[in-house]
Amino acid sequence: MRTLYTLLLYLLAPVALLRLAWRGLRAPVYWRRWPERFGAIEPTVGERVIWVHAVSVGEVQAAEPVIQALLERYPEYSVLVTTVTSTGSARVTALFDADVAHVYAPYDLSGAVVRFLDRVQPELAIVMETELWPNLFYFCRKREIPLLMINARLSQKSTAGYRRFPGLVGKTLEAVTEIVAQGKLDAQRFELIGADPGKITVAGNLKFEQRIPHSLIEKAEVLRRDWGTSRPVWIAASTHEGEDELVLDVFRQVRKKVRDCLLVLVPRHPERFGAVAELCRNRGYPTVLRSQRTPCSDNTAVFVGDSMGELPLFYAAADVAFVGGSLVHTGGHNLLEPAALGIPVVTGPNVFNFTEICDLLVAAEACRKVDNNAELGETVNHWLLDANERHRIGENGRQAVEQNRGALDTVLAIIEKYL
Repeated sequence: MRTLYTLLLYLLAPVALLRLAWRGLRAPVYWRRWPERFGAIEPTVGERVIWVHAVSVGEVQAAEPVIQALLERYPEYSVLVTTVTSTGSARVTALFDADVAHVYAPYDLSGAVVRFLDRVQPELAIVMETELWPNLFYFCRKREIPLLMINARLSQKSTAGYRRFPGLVGKTLEAVTEIVAQGKLDAQRFELIGADPGKITVAGNLKFEQRIPHSLIEKAEVLRRDWGTSRPVWIAASTHEGEDELVLDVFRQVRKKVRDCLLVLVPRHPERFGAVAELCRNRGYPTVLRSQRTPCSDNTAVFVGDSMGELPLFYAAADVAFVGGSLVHTGGHNLLEPAALGIPVVTGPNVFNFTEICDLLVAAEACRKVDNNAELGETVNHWLLDANERHRIGENGRQAVEQNRGALDTVLAIIEKYL
């Protein structure tokens, strides 16, 4: 089965390159470093290597406390972080600078994987969240490289997809040394697709472990002065194509009651920054971009966050947060970032990628899940107009995050067995 899978991947490799080239039309960074995606990297990461794979920004954020702990506890090792996306790459650089090495992960082609492992020779492989790569896992097992899946999660949709290929997925999971799942539901789903229950530990979600540096609060205060300290601010973060239009529809309703409200709109993908800014202007909203580095005037209606790595800063400077990917059928994004900052959180109905986190925050009265645009507008208006309620909801979120820490200790104890 793996042979057939590999053959199919080789046939699709030209399509993958064409996709990179196409994405490069909107984000030229995708035109660079193609050899890395075929395992052709410079073998300069060190003699003893811990390899951490985090596909994109969210996984890099979740891996941050683990990577920081590895750097502190195991100075004799070098840490290599791989990502798939350019945004993930940029986040690695922003968080760790030269403390870790970074390359793009190889495509799951046998030759690319072998070439990558020959040059890196990791003593431990750590894969974040939901990445299952048959060839990569197979060759790690063949070389007796311990392979850990950390902060592992599976949505209902992914589970159904993996169950269509039980032979391939089952063999892939056999190569995993241990799975550290976010929750009991995730653990059950891994068992459903063929994982050995004896290899699974439920530790909680590493995203609860993120600490808020005091410098972030100071920077947020400065940014809020640029936005306007006396005007209400609503942030719509990690929005997707088709969702920005919905948010702007809601914004028009919000401004009927909160006339001086500022919308901070942060698209999920950088290649869409320009198009979203143009959309806002076409709707008649005076718009300022983060890249312009100019304060908002009283007339500014929308601030577009067209920068990388600053979403926590934007959250910290806002009053109410809507987390995107939830009004469209994407599955939602990380609700914990604004909650940890004490910001009331509202999300749309499509949160199947973060079901347990959403349920936890809703139960703690730290988040409201709405079914449509009208409910989103009502919620945003209510919180913007009621400072006491806004503070109560935000404080509930801060406490919920604090009470659910602990995953990091479990993860580090498991990693220690292999170093």
